Amino acid sequence: MATVSLESITRRFQHVTAIENITFEIPDGEFWVLIGPSGCGKSTILRTIAGLDTATSGNVYIGDTCVNRLPARQRDVAMVFQNYALYPHMTVADNLSFGLRMRGVDRNTIRDRVERVAKGLDLASLLDRKPKQLSGGQQQRVALGRAIVREPQVFLLDEPLSNLDAQLRDEMRAQLKELHQQFRVTTIYVTHDRVEAMTLADRIVVLDGGRIQQIGTPLELYARPSNRMVASFLGSPPMNLLDGTYDGTQFEIARQPFPPLPDWQGLKPGQRVELGIRPEDVEIADADTGHFPVCVSIVEPLGRETLVRAIVSSAEDEMLAILNFFIAPTQPLNPGDRVWVRFPLDRMFAFDPRTGQVQHYPRSSKTLAPNEIVKKKTILK
Repeated sequence: MATVSLESITRRFQHVTAIENITFEIPDGEFWVLIGPSGCGKSTILRTIAGLDTATSGNVYIGDTCVNRLPARQRDVAMVFQNYALYPHMTVADNLSFGLRMRGVDRNTIRDRVERVAKGLDLASLLDRKPKQLSGGQQQRVALGRAIVREPQVFLLDEPLSNLDAQLRDEMRAQLKELHQQFRVTTIYVTHDRVEAMTLADRIVVLDGGRIQQIGTPLELYARPSNRMVASFLGSPPMNLLDGTYDGTQFEIARQPFPPLPDWQGLKPGQRVELGIRPEDVEIADADTGHFPVCVSIVEPLGRETLVRAIVSSAEDEMLAILNFFIAPTQPLNPGDRVWVRFPLDRMFAFDPRTGQVQHYPRSSKTLAPNEIVKKKTILK
């Protein structure tokens, strides 16, 4: 096991910059997730660490060794791809042991490792089968087992669960968590799935446009996002964002007066601001206590709660925004209903509409430590 450090990594493809100035350090044994929209550079970072791609500039360290010039086979990392890439003519046992046999590991060690990993992944009864005789979840476990059996310093996982159905994804996500707790191997996991990122990660690296937007624990990023992109990307459904204008004493949202946020500082009359609130914080109210009315568009029962999508309109029925919020499953709401909603002021965010940077955090988030940006590592000799 080892730390993984990236120092000012940039990768350009002709006139396109895939990633720029990527710097972070993953402590030994931690599980980190890289997340962001398609094309943000997640897989490029993973391939650069694995040695499948070469950085235009910057340094990659695994432990105390700079691996820039080391070929992939000498970096002691194991990578699991979205495609399982199993050998169709080999049994499960042969697939698991193939990498060890190629490295000349003795037969007894191979047998012991394969048996131990197969038992941990519930593959012991499938060792004589071939990949075509396995389900998708079983094939994925074989691909993971092939990486684990090598006992590498680092695991690199590139969207390994994306080909599985919803139930299998849930099961494999829990199994990945258990495997990491058991083996404590430094792991870097790439995904676009927000639930996977929040449930699996010790820390999350949020990327956009080839740059790091924020690094932190799942709860830190959820409670104290540094900008609009992070706030709206983490969470399902995403944070509600509404345009507002400050007139010197209060906001105006959806052409309705709206009180100023508590502890607000530095706001100037006429300044525009984007106000954000999580769907779980929106409350149903009456006309006397509500902030403005919305028209229910879609009602989605989810079992223990119901997700409502409503339209925020002006007095002239101009659609201004879509508002997501939750209600109890016993609360009767139907498409077409008009209801008043209220935003608890101590749970609201404010963002600069030009830069997207956060300008105001909710009071409830101030009990958490500020986001910790990981400092770049001193160059090791």
